[in-house]
Amino acid sequence: MTSYLESSGGTWQIMHVQLSEEQLLLQETVRRFAAEVVAPRAREIDETGEFPREFFDQAGELGLAGVAIPQEYGGSGMDAISYCIVVEEISRVCASSGVILSVNNSLVCDPLLRFGSEEQKQRFLRPLAAGEKLGCFALTEPDAGSDAAALRATARRDGDDYVLNGSKVFITNGSHAELALVFASVDLEAKHKGITAFIVATDSPGFETGPHEYKLGVNASGTTELVFDELRVPVGQRIGEEGDGFKIAMATLDGGRVGISAQAVGIAQGAFEEALKYSRERRQFGRPICDFQAIQFYLADMSTEIDAGRLLTWKAAWTKETGKRYSLEAAQAKLFTAGMAQRVTNKALQIHGGYGYTREYNVERYFRDARITEIYEGTSEIQKLVIARAILDQ
Repeated sequence: MTSYLESSGGTWQIMHVQLSEEQLLLQETVRRFAAEVVAPRAREIDETGEFPREFFDQAGELGLAGVAIPQEYGGSGMDAISYCIVVEEISRVCASSGVILSVNNSLVCDPLLRFGSEEQKQRFLRPLAAGEKLGCFALTEPDAGSDAAALRATARRDGDDYVLNGSKVFITNGSHAELALVFASVDLEAKHKGITAFIVATDSPGFETGPHEYKLGVNASGTTELVFDELRVPVGQRIGEEGDGFKIAMATLDGGRVGISAQAVGIAQGAFEEALKYSRERRQFGRPICDFQAIQFYLADMSTEIDAGRLLTWKAAWTKETGKRYSLEAAQAKLFTAGMAQRVTNKALQIHGGYGYTREYNVERYFRDARITEIYEGTSEIQKLVIARAILDQ
């Protein structure tokens, strides 16, 4: 079995990178599902912005809405690497569909599993992990992006309820989610120490959803603004204690970064396959362009970078499975894979030449979709800060 040694506090652990039989079966199943269900509509939903809810419902039936959530809470009971396989295979044909699953799995189900009460797990996590309901993660605000501690949404205690006011922006799944993990402050003067997390039903009075955001890429991800106007949330729907929200958000984003790393690998893999196929079919100067060294060098670089990104992603997922803190590994994976996806899709488009710049070929969609991976779940600049701090603290 293929493996490599990972240093941990002066000791060495072995990480295996050969997939198990169960993981290989999962990969085959999801790849077939992606080809038969997701791919046929990928171009259409990118153009129209239509949210593919039927895809999520079918993915839920396959157990893909809560891949690493225990079966007792409605999930599939698999591991974090299996989750990465799912997001990569879906993103390989449609990045919008990939991030829809990623958000539900890592940004909503995972924090409920880690920080929710038993009652919250039974009431909210179970339907999310089973794919019966869709979740969204509401942290970002108009003036609080990379500086999440600067959020201005408020939560005022009123008897057995909290009353939420404020707004969130760029919320993936926001247009169709039934449940939202919302972060608001019980004390703005306390800054990050006042931030508190809540699980909120989106059909609650005072919960409003803005219009669909048309974007450069991942256009069908249901990205919207959320507005809270005297929104009452029972105390029993607070996740953890008052002031725990910032800690919950930061821990959750580590898992989200692993998911986006897998998405970036999937986007790059899809673009690479399109470019490889095209290079064998396109003829110039009397022979296929894959015969030319310039194209071969492009393909060699693309293949190598994809494999490197996949291994970094699996390493971060594996570290999560060990129970250790994995902020460094998650940030490294996301930083590298986000840049890698842009480099690979750029080369894929170049191999297609003028045709790559048209919508006749899928490669331009991969090129556009790759760009967001350097922005959401923490910009590449934020990843560098996380990495540097982790290195300096060692």
